[in-house]
Amino acid sequence: MASISKEASGTWRVQFTATDGRRRTLRLGKCPKRDAEAIKRHVEALQSANISGQPLPRDTAAWLASVADSLHERLARAGLVQPRENADDTTLGPFLEKWLEGRKEYKAGSRTVWGQVIRNLREHFGDDRKLVAISAKDAEGFRQYLIGSKLRDTTIAKRLSHCRTFFNAAVDAGTIASNPFEKVRHRAGDPAERRAYVPAEDVLRVIDHCPDTSWKLLVALARFGGLRVPSEPLSLKWQDVDWERNRIVVTSPKTEHHPGRGKRTIPLFPRLRPYLERARDSAPKGAVYVFPEELRKRAQGPDGWRNANLRTRLRKIIARAKLEPWPRLWHSLRASCESDLARDFPIATVARWIGNSVTVAMRHYVDVTDADFERAAAGSDAPATQNPTQHLHAWKRTASSGSPEAHEKPPFGAGVSEPCVSVHNGSVEPMGFEPTTSALRTLRSPN
Repeated sequence: MASISKEASGTWRVQFTATDGRRRTLRLGKCPKRDAEAIKRHVEALQSANISGQPLPRDTAAWLASVADSLHERLARAGLVQPRENADDTTLGPFLEKWLEGRKEYKAGSRTVWGQVIRNLREHFGDDRKLVAISAKDAEGFRQYLIGSKLRDTTIAKRLSHCRTFFNAAVDAGTIASNPFEKVRHRAGDPAERRAYVPAEDVLRVIDHCPDTSWKLLVALARFGGLRVPSEPLSLKWQDVDWERNRIVVTSPKTEHHPGRGKRTIPLFPRLRPYLERARDSAPKGAVYVFPEELRKRAQGPDGWRNANLRTRLRKIIARAKLEPWPRLWHSLRASCESDLARDFPIATVARWIGNSVTVAMRHYVDVTDADFERAAAGSDAPATQNPTQHLHAWKRTASSGSPEAHEKPPFGAGVSEPCVSVHNGSVEPMGFEPTTSALRTLRSPN
């Protein structure tokens, strides 16, 4: 909080505590009391924005852009704002470069996304376009430019959101009076349009055509463990697998900057165990990471997890399995895992295992499947899906009795090793992870 007081000379001053804990004084000179009280309110708003990192209130941003250079300079000396640049001389290209340069502490993936939007802005407006010359009409023109670029609706909506962030920074610095992108919006698309539920039977077929143990495990971790590919599987260490307690500690590079979200613990699901066991048996002595070190080094560059080229290889494997590739190959596997788990466990529990929020899970991950409709059509007396482990034990007891069910496939979710013991049919050469198209570059999966 700030306070105002009047000195014997008749001048007003505002006192406040800065973010470093020191008491600062802003001398206003002689002015009406109501003006001094208004400045006090804006000083408090500046304090709050500096502490919370949130944008300034609109009235304070407009006031800051309109104040005289002398007052703005005093605000800057007091540590409340950045020194004012000549708004007439501030151009788009240098401003955006400086903004991005000041975000080095953020993830490489975030800076890459911001860089894409900055490239769009510079291509459309030009580097020499003055910020004060960009109007709301111009911002709408930029939205039409994105539409003409054939981008998806969700991508357009997100890029406009980033534009509002950029220009809010210019407002906070007093470079422009208002944000031209403030009211420029675009309706996001339906995430389900780019997602597909991948049945377990199809995934097992794909796994049968994987060239080696590591690829089988990678696909299984995505579909039956819900891990983000490539960052989470390639961060997995053998010490993270608790064989006795049936748990896996998953390190999540994508969410590690959020307090308490750098790691999560998931069950060692029955369907994952055989693939992990086979990888453990074939791992070199003293191996720290579950996946080969050569792949990890190639996939983790200075700009984060990239150049792994896993989408291209998976697409080829799916084609050799004589299946049609589904949208967003790795994300759909992860989403299908969450859809299955949501039938058997509370959604809040499932969201913690998968590493997202309930809101994100319902919008971007969980799907209604054909099996759900069949259960509903069977009536209220239809049995609910059992716990996969319990279901497996029941199937084993039935199968061992010599009944006809002994020749049926085990239930979905059962931790059986049939997929692991299938003999490679020779349709895919055992080339491991090394991509055949090394010139292709695949960015980190957004799932």
